[in-house]
Amino acid sequence: MKFFTKEVQIGLTAVVAIVVLFFGMQFLKGLSLFSNSNSYIVSFDDVSGMSASSPVYANGFKVGVVENVTYNYDRPGDITAVIGLNKEMRLPRGTRAEIASDLLGNVQVQLKLGKEPVMLSVGDTLYGGMEKGTLSKAADMLPQIQQMLPKLDSILASVNALLADPTLSRSLHNIEGITANLTTTTNELHSLSASLNRQVPGIMAKADGTLENTNALTKNLSELDLAGTMNRVNATLSNVEQMTASLNSKDGTLGLLMRDPGLYRNLNATMSHADSLMIDLKQHPKRYVHFSVFGRKDK
Repeated sequence: MKFFTKEVQIGLTAVVAIVVLFFGMQFLKGLSLFSNSNSYIVSFDDVSGMSASSPVYANGFKVGVVENVTYNYDRPGDITAVIGLNKEMRLPRGTRAEIASDLLGNVQVQLKLGKEPVMLSVGDTLYGGMEKGTLSKAADMLPQIQQMLPKLDSILASVNALLADPTLSRSLHNIEGITANLTTTTNELHSLSASLNRQVPGIMAKADGTLENTNALTKNLSELDLAGTMNRVNATLSNVEQMTASLNSKDGTLGLLMRDPGLYRNLNATMSHADSLMIDLKQHPKRYVHFSVFGRKDK
């Protein structure tokens, strides 16, 4: 009786196929067929998207995979994951494991290496968490964006109303005219600047002449005898004061003329008599002038 019957061959083939399928699945998941890694335990309270075979990176380089994820049903929120790292990879104390996802939704574990010089032993426990990536930050901003939407809607309505206002189009046409006027003004200013540049040498020459005249005038003023002039002015003012005092005094003739009312009345009376005398002289000249050929006098 032969041992390798058809039934045995079929059974052996099935076993080999199962073994190949198992190792093939492990290979496709990224797990090594033969143990060539050091295992570390990572404690999470949330493993959103992470599963066995998720890659593990350090500084952007793949250093291992997630071998197993276990949920502690007795302590909800206590999740442990076993990661297998390359044997040459050493983890400093203080290293953290953070779950990150890219824009395509691929989940990976990022190792944030610690700064301490002491290295962790194989099998030690790390603390893990979720990385605040771009998507997470965008999700945090959603409530604020939702609050801004009504304001944005109001702003857009105001902008649409402004754009529909015919005054805006007229203003744009006016701006075009203003721009043309500004261009003309700029050209005129350019021409004026060029003219001034041509006239500046002559103006500077005249200014130099004016400065020379000013210097000469200053020199002449400095040569004047200001002290003597001021002394003469003071003497003149003193004489004027004395004359004014004499006029105001009752002792002098001019003072009496200006202040004595009796003298004024006498002068007024004298002028009145002189006026009467002149009138009488005109009316009766013979009373005052005697002329005779024979020298006869009127009685």
